[in-house]
Amino acid sequence: MEARSKHIDVSVFSRWLQEIQQQPPWRSVADKEADYYDGNQLDADILRRQRDLGIPPAIEPLIKNTIDSLLGLEIKQRSDFKVVPDDDADDDLVAEALNHKLNRAERHSHADAACSDAFRAQCCVGLGWVEVTRDKNPFHFGYRCRAIHRNEIFWDWTAREFDLSDARFLIRRKWIDTDIAASMWPQHRDFFESCGMAHWGSDLDLGLMSDGGAMTGLTNAWNDVAGRGWSIEEQEWRDVERHRVCIYECWYRKPDNITVIRTPDGRVEEYDQASIMHGIALQQGATLEDISTSRVRIAWWCGPYLISDEPSPYKHQYFPYVPFWGFREDRTGVPYGLIRGMIFLQDEVNARISKMHWLLAARATIRTDGIVMMDDQEFREMAARPDADIILDPAMAGQPGAKFEFQRNFELSQQQFQRLQDAREGIRRVSGITDSFTGRASGNNQSGMAVNSLIEQSTQTVTDLLDNFKASRMLVGDILLSMIIQDTQSQERVVIPGTLVKEDWEIILNKPMLDDFGEIERLDNAVQLAKMKVTLEDVPSTPSFRAQQLASFSEAFKAMPPEFQRGVLPNLVALMDIPNKAELLETIKQIAHLPSEEEIQQRIDDEVNRRGIELKMRELAIKEQQSEAQIKKLVAETVAKSIESIYSATQAGMQIASVPGVSGIADQILQSAGFQDQDQPPIVAAPQANSQFPAAAQQAYPNPIGGVERNTSPMFPPRANPQTIQPPAPQYVDSPGPDAGIHAGIEGGGEQINP
Repeated sequence: MEARSKHIDVSVFSRWLQEIQQQPPWRSVADKEADYYDGNQLDADILRRQRDLGIPPAIEPLIKNTIDSLLGLEIKQRSDFKVVPDDDADDDLVAEALNHKLNRAERHSHADAACSDAFRAQCCVGLGWVEVTRDKNPFHFGYRCRAIHRNEIFWDWTAREFDLSDARFLIRRKWIDTDIAASMWPQHRDFFESCGMAHWGSDLDLGLMSDGGAMTGLTNAWNDVAGRGWSIEEQEWRDVERHRVCIYECWYRKPDNITVIRTPDGRVEEYDQASIMHGIALQQGATLEDISTSRVRIAWWCGPYLISDEPSPYKHQYFPYVPFWGFREDRTGVPYGLIRGMIFLQDEVNARISKMHWLLAARATIRTDGIVMMDDQEFREMAARPDADIILDPAMAGQPGAKFEFQRNFELSQQQFQRLQDAREGIRRVSGITDSFTGRASGNNQSGMAVNSLIEQSTQTVTDLLDNFKASRMLVGDILLSMIIQDTQSQERVVIPGTLVKEDWEIILNKPMLDDFGEIERLDNAVQLAKMKVTLEDVPSTPSFRAQQLASFSEAFKAMPPEFQRGVLPNLVALMDIPNKAELLETIKQIAHLPSEEEIQQRIDDEVNRRGIELKMRELAIKEQQSEAQIKKLVAETVAKSIESIYSATQAGMQIASVPGVSGIADQILQSAGFQDQDQPPIVAAPQANSQFPAAAQQAYPNPIGGVERNTSPMFPPRANPQTIQPPAPQYVDSPGPDAGIHAGIEGGGEQINP
């Protein structure tokens, strides 16, 4: 029926309650051990007999002192939670951010106080509980840790794992008022208001109360016997006027087939199709698997009435109640603590102290019958007084053999004292806690090394307890971290406060990284994909340990060179518990940054060199500007000369075009001047028949050089074939006379020689 239905029915729940009733009766013994720690160590029957004999009650609570020394050790060695990556992935930033959030949750959820309370129960009776859950009150912090009494929780006795990961169920019983129950489950308001103290729940409750929660019969004085004749559970069970109901919070594991996602780094989670991170993980190589496992569910019962049954609101697979185990019996699994072996010796100490007090005040009387002038009861009361005034009968006292005397047995008192010392020492031997560990000096001639050795020996005797406490405390941190990761789904900015020697810095979790198309490709610092684990800091964070660090650091600081001391001094001040430490550290930092004379001279030299380099750079810049200006000037002059050359060439071309014959003369002149031709002639073609030049002009300027194949440019001389060139025929004229200068010339009108 249980495997086929979605939730458990009343038959399964009743079977679990019957199984709880058949568990070994250890709770009543644990209640007695807890009473011994609280100082309620005297049985009521013993107190009555002592009162009849005139023996005063006496208690020397050595058990409490021994247990408190262990509690002080836990507080002294307490260290914070630390989140570290559980694989080789580069998740250091995610670990730092989650570590900050976890340490904040540790402080605000009161996890340290809850673990300390559970450790006290672990040492005393062998079992303590811590609840790690969300706080539904919106005005409180989001998470809550608190210690739970052992008599409220019942678990599957067949479980063997310390974290109850193999337990089938865990049930917590809690009494609440009907109006509170109605506000928690409004849909059942009529039921709670009508049932009050429901009688159908009595069988279930009485069954669970058969072991533990009842009166132990122990007290600490005569007049407290009547006052401690009830317990909280019994009084509440009888308090029908309060209209309270007993609610059962039942956590159980139900077999189920689920689909899990397995990432390449080995992380396994239940697959959520709506999760973005799981979708990204599938794209990065994660695989899906169908497995058979168990789901954690929670069912609320009020007697045989099922209020609700729903899946666990947490992603982790633990029950939200963490056990702190002390010692467990090998065959039965019954938990027990250190007090079990100290009860007999504590009773011995109390009895010997009472006996010694009675012997110191008691006096034995030896008297003849009728020698005192009062009855026996009056005589005993008078003899017990230190100012006793006893009147003897003279007649009886004068008879032969009459006797009246007081005797004290001091030898018996010495024996009682010796036995008392043995019992005190026996408690220390049984617990393994020495006087040095509890703070009591056992000798005046012991060195510091010897005392530390004794303290270390005492610590070794409780190593099992401390190791179990460490494992349970880490489990508390794991559950807190799981809830933090579960609640960190979207992008979140985490600012990690700096220390006195370190600045603040921030980390952005679940930051979307977009691809080229604007879609989310992956999440940077993805919390859901990070594989983390919780450990404890190697260095405790207690004031006493910081004082030890300060002492060790101070000795090392003295041996450092001065240049090292300047850099290490802020860290040394950070370990001091002094007022205005932040202001002092800031002043030290400012003084540490003041330069020395050598540094000042070096800075001056560096500045001079820097200025010189700047001047040289400016000079180079000016020269570069001058060079650019000169280049621009040369370019401008070249362009101007080119324009002039073009203009001159254009004019020459116009002249040659108008008088083509002059080109040969120009070529000859250029060639004589050494001009090198850069082009193939001719540039200017010979006149054609249809040329625009008049025929008279062509006839007026014949080619003076014969055998020229082609005409040439006006800028270059003609190039004739030497084989075809014919020298011109000489022309003869009459030789001028002596008067040629008179009759001929420019103005003489004489004959001119044609070229």
